[in-house]
Amino acid sequence: MPAIDIKFCGLKTGPDVAAAREAGARYTGYVIFPPSPRHVDPVRAGELSHLAHGTETVAVVVNPDDELLAQIRDAMRPDWIQLHGSETPQRVEQARAYASKGIIKALPVAEMSDLDAAKIYDGVADMLLFDAKPPRDADRPGGWGHGYDYALLKNLYLSVPWLLSGGLDPTNVCQAVEAAGAQGVDVSSGIETSPGVKDAELIHAFAKALSETA
Repeated sequence: MPAIDIKFCGLKTGPDVAAAREAGARYTGYVIFPPSPRHVDPVRAGELSHLAHGTETVAVVVNPDDELLAQIRDAMRPDWIQLHGSETPQRVEQARAYASKGIIKALPVAEMSDLDAAKIYDGVADMLLFDAKPPRDADRPGGWGHGYDYALLKNLYLSVPWLLSGGLDPTNVCQAVEAAGAQGVDVSSGIETSPGVKDAELIHAFAKALSETA
């Protein structure tokens, strides 16, 4: 298995960021969305991302308006903005102006037909992220710790890189990567002891599991 890029997401504290960096994260993610237990405001996200040197920083937002994107740009200067809502391709294009490297568009997956959206955003977004479709009554689009049939992604051909997300943890990430053919992964709830509370040992265990099969 080739080396897998890791995005540790939903980081809220300095020790979270330090553990992610020590574990070899390529990307560190900061959720700016009040309904999430992982929410931090733009100023706090900027403080944390300043500690994350050596990683590519990602601001995770849901259907943001221009005012919020400007606040994030000014406070955080993110490498990436991850759009995790129902943003249209046009909105993806508009949001790119606020990120240094580009836009990650998250897409919910439960069955094969859900992958039709990938064709719409391929080449519009600079990277895609496939996450588990949230429960019907959910108040947020991600971070539920639910998995899906990762093999649905196995024969997906895209012009942009993509990340596998949804229900990953140290015990299943290697099998999930193999099933999906992924070259990058995103994890949040799978490295927590409770919603929003990261665990350094789980962060390192996640990275170690991938490194031992690389």
